[in-house]
Amino acid sequence: MDHLVIARSMFGTTMGFHIIFATIGVGLPLMMLTAEILYQKTKDLDYVIMAKRWTKTFGILLGVGIPTGTIAGLQLSLLWPGFMEVIGKVMALPFQIEIYAFFIEALFMSIYVYASERIPPWARISSLILVAIGALASAVLITNVHAFEGTPQGFRMNGNEITDIDPWKAFFNPTFFVSAGHVAMSAYTTGAFVVASVSAFKMMKNPFGSRVFQFHQKALILSLIVGGIFSFLTALNGHESAQKLYEYQPEKLAAAEGLFETQSHAPLAIGGFTDKENRELKGAIEIPWALSFLAGNSFDTVVTGLNDFPEEYWPPLYVHTLFNAMVGIGSLLILLAFGTLAWRFLLKKKHFPKFLMWIFVFSGPLALVSIECGWIFACTGRQPWTIYRTLSTADSVTTSENLGLLFVLFLIVYAILAISVSFVLIYYFRKNTVLKDLNAAKEKEIPLFGSNS
Repeated sequence: MDHLVIARSMFGTTMGFHIIFATIGVGLPLMMLTAEILYQKTKDLDYVIMAKRWTKTFGILLGVGIPTGTIAGLQLSLLWPGFMEVIGKVMALPFQIEIYAFFIEALFMSIYVYASERIPPWARISSLILVAIGALASAVLITNVHAFEGTPQGFRMNGNEITDIDPWKAFFNPTFFVSAGHVAMSAYTTGAFVVASVSAFKMMKNPFGSRVFQFHQKALILSLIVGGIFSFLTALNGHESAQKLYEYQPEKLAAAEGLFETQSHAPLAIGGFTDKENRELKGAIEIPWALSFLAGNSFDTVVTGLNDFPEEYWPPLYVHTLFNAMVGIGSLLILLAFGTLAWRFLLKKKHFPKFLMWIFVFSGPLALVSIECGWIFACTGRQPWTIYRTLSTADSVTTSENLGLLFVLFLIVYAILAISVSFVLIYYFRKNTVLKDLNAAKEKEIPLFGSNS
């Protein structure tokens, strides 16, 4: 196998594994903060128990997110020296600032966990706000490097020489804010639906109306409210993201929609597959004129097709499937959240149908699948470039051979980490059940359960 393919596969696997923990690590602090605010407002102990249990989950997942993030940093230097040469000179700011973001996250997480009974309510809430800010800042700063890869600025390449470097201009590249918004909204959506998934499963395992059932039902409703809000905001942000693709990476947009011919009133394609040999999209459902409107807020917008670009600049055409999966799952989550809330509060239904409960159970994994599809689409859709129209992936990769063994060793590490984190989560929550926490919550000496009044 070509060492470029192995290098891409190795780093892609690393990021695919890491992004699970990174995404939940951004989304879960918002759920913890929301539960803590509700507890301080209502003094309903169920909410502080939620905050405690989600905090424990966050801590365990953070223990895997840190080493996988470290491995990703190591592999950037090991596998992509050509890319890191540019990043080191032009785009080092996000990596440097991210250290402080992680410090804030870890520091105030420790304060919340170990000193919550000794500080007033406003300090508890402030601690979680800073945890959420630190987690989000870490993700946004690292993702900004990806945004820079798609819309590079702040430097010039004269042959192999990098000149006219402006780090802040590179930092605030044209897609910085859109990418930051998409990372935030999608992470908050995923965190909420992961909670919904667990809550629904536990509701199905306990008798209707029991104390434990009621606890998980509260968690489910809370997660659906949060998930519904942020899934809708993610969709709005996605519209702006598509316009940025139209402006800065037109061949990526064309590949995402399987559009070969340049045209106005271009249709939005749902499903189907791209036939590269015949240069057409087969089996898709088309919404007339919708792609032109999505790209430029006008049905007259001319969308450039793949045929207007050299074929060697085409991204892999399977990105159309990835894009459809991401958008399709996102749309399902919006419908699931708002439909369920209408069923509960407008129709006043106390019971959820069993098929709906199973959809809740799978909503968390589906949200993670959407994250994976979106990440792969974002990176693969930029190919054959590491830095768009500036540095090719082939020129970025290491010249070292024999990467296959290293790839296998990393796969073993990821398997061990996945098994370990699963074991720890299962062991901890089997030992510390919701019922045990509900009973312990009445004892004031139990950490995280006092009224702070």
